[in-house]
Amino acid sequence: MYRWLNGPGSAFKDPLPGSTNYLNAYDPAGNLIRARTRSDPTLGGRRGGGDDVESATGAPRNNALEQNVASGKPIPMETHDDLMPFPMNRLFRSQPVLSEELRDEIHKMVQDGMSVRTVSEKLEVDMQRVGAVYRLKTIEHQWIQEGKKLATPYARAVNEMLPKTPAPSNPKKRAVPHESINDLPVHSATTNQLFHPVSESMHFNRTSAAKVFARNLLPAEHRIPHPEMVELAKVAQEHRGRDDMVINRREELVKMEKELLDAKQEKIKAREAAAKKIENSRWLFRFEEIKAESVGKDGRARWGIGARYGVPPQDRKKGQIKIPTRVG
Repeated sequence: MYRWLNGPGSAFKDPLPGSTNYLNAYDPAGNLIRARTRSDPTLGGRRGGGDDVESATGAPRNNALEQNVASGKPIPMETHDDLMPFPMNRLFRSQPVLSEELRDEIHKMVQDGMSVRTVSEKLEVDMQRVGAVYRLKTIEHQWIQEGKKLATPYARAVNEMLPKTPAPSNPKKRAVPHESINDLPVHSATTNQLFHPVSESMHFNRTSAAKVFARNLLPAEHRIPHPEMVELAKVAQEHRGRDDMVINRREELVKMEKELLDAKQEKIKAREAAAKKIENSRWLFRFEEIKAESVGKDGRARWGIGARYGVPPQDRKKGQIKIPTRVG
């Protein structure tokens, strides 16, 4: 063990700044593999022609890495093979986290009045993550004003061990994607097993499929988190070379989103004003007027009492007929 610590393991005593420093990124001699590329030292690679020498302590060092550090050249970014923290588990890759600079940028953009949807689209970070970052950063700033201690050394140590998504250096260029932001969420109405016969002459599309699952279910292109991106892509395809058309349409979508958010806030304020509140030393009770007729014709309307309990589907219950018995 001491032979390894004084030899290849010495590279981990002083970890490289801005790198994950996983075992798989080094060869058995303790040399950083991606720092000895044959063609371009700024590109990652697995093999190259760097000469390895031993330092005064007997630990092998990498000439290419030392030359990069001495000349001030940036160390190559991690490749896909460098993000394996467990050498025996080659299927696991460490996923990147948001850098501290990117979190500050998200908080600043939302603080300046930009909507969560717009920030998510510009920085390619999921909307739920944008909201979580903004709330946590707000609490962090509040704690700093109150003089509370933060676990900054611990957070810095953890961030140095993980790959990070950097903040955009140029606002005019596309940001480094952190994650997929337009994945289709699974709707509860689409989890049931069903068979729907259609005629060969029928034009069956995504809208038709949505109506089969539920009467008011929207098609996939309207249920994704960023449907405006699909519309902007269509406008850019129809008006090639007309950037002004895309910019105008984007401004219209931002205006429509602001109007929807304002209407939602007014609805929430009206509901809060209509509720009767009784507060004591420990609890806050809210009472709302409910009518028995509001449960709908079948008694299962989503705005009625007890709608959250639901009814389990019968599609996988034993003895149920699962194939269509007639064609309408």
